[in-house]
Amino acid sequence: MIKRANNREASDIRPIEVQRGFLNHAAGSCMITAGGTQVLCAASIEENVPGWLVGKGKGWVTAEYSLLPAATHSRNRRERRGAKGRTLEIERLIGRSLRTVVDLDTLGEITVTLDCDVIQADGSTRCTAITGAYVALADALSQWREAGKLKSNPLMGQVAAVSVGMVDGVVLSDLDYSEDARAEVDMNVVGDDKERFIEIQGTGEQLAFTRHQLNGLLNVAQASLEELLSIQREVLKG
Repeated sequence: MIKRANNREASDIRPIEVQRGFLNHAAGSCMITAGGTQVLCAASIEENVPGWLVGKGKGWVTAEYSLLPAATHSRNRRERRGAKGRTLEIERLIGRSLRTVVDLDTLGEITVTLDCDVIQADGSTRCTAITGAYVALADALSQWREAGKLKSNPLMGQVAAVSVGMVDGVVLSDLDYSEDARAEVDMNVVGDDKERFIEIQGTGEQLAFTRHQLNGLLNVAQASLEELLSIQREVLKG
C-alpha cells in the first residue's frame, strides 16, 4: 500500500488553489498551487502576429516557461542565452495544448503569449502550467471582448493536464516529486472538456508497460482531468 502526502488515495489529485487576477498588468493571470507546486501564469496580448501569419487574418497563441532559480532543492541556473531543450519542449507543449481550444480565425491578427513561471517545483510542473494557463487565457480573451476588440469569443472549450504514473506497481494520479522520482512508468496527459485527449507523453522509466496498464493509466487520468476542468469552471465563475 502506497502512503501519499495529504493522505491522498491513489486516484486523488493534490489540493488545488487558483488565485485569479494575480497580476495587475497582465490581460489575464493566476497563481495556481497544486500541492507543493506553484506556477504563476500570465497572458499578454499584442496586436501583431509572427511574420508567416501576417495578412492571413489569423491569430496565434504561444507560451514561455521558466523554472525560477530557487524553485527546486538546488539552485536552477537561469537560461540567459535562450531556452534549452527541456524548456523548449515544455513551451511547445503548453502552446499547442492551448491552441486546440482557440479559433485562430476569430482571434484575428493578435498574439496571446502565456508566460508560465514555476515559483516552486514539487512535480507535475508542466501539467500545472497548462491547467493554470487556460484560466489566464480565458480571462485575457474575456477582457479583450469587453473592450470591444473581439467580436465573439474565440474559446472553443477547456484544456487541463495531469500526470499519472505507476509507483511500486500502483497507478497514481498527480505525482509529486518524490513519487515521480521513483515511478516505473511516468505519463503526462492533456485533455479537453469533451473527454478527448490532446497529448499523451508516456515513458517506461524503469519497466515496459502493457496495453492493459496503459488503459488503466488513461482511465485515472481522465477522471482527474474532469476534476481539474470542474475547478477551472468554478474559478472562472467568480
